[in-house]
Amino acid sequence: MEEFIYYNELCDIYKPLLTTKQQQYFEEYYYNNLSLSEISENYDISRNAISKQINVIRDKLKDYENKLNLHTKKEKIYKALESTSDHAVAEIIKNII
Repeated sequence: MEEFIYYNELCDIYKPLLTTKQQQYFEEYYYNNLSLSEISENYDISRNAISKQINVIRDKLKDYENKLNLHTKKEKIYKALESTSDHAVAEIIKNII
């Protein structure tokens, strides 16, 4: 479950860097909870091709995060905001993120 959430969070950040097809496959698999077989039927390609694409997408998302660290930085900011006593500033920063 944690892996599922992690990839969803990465996609929220790096989705514009994926191709349109990759975005569609990711959304079908992670957001719509379709099986690889269902996705392959919807796009009329092999189940194996979808499986490979999902793995490519995961690798791309991890690579983007390794290079840019936007997810890690966002998590650190949220942790810092939780410990601050200035709630007005915390809300402003949360709205920016």
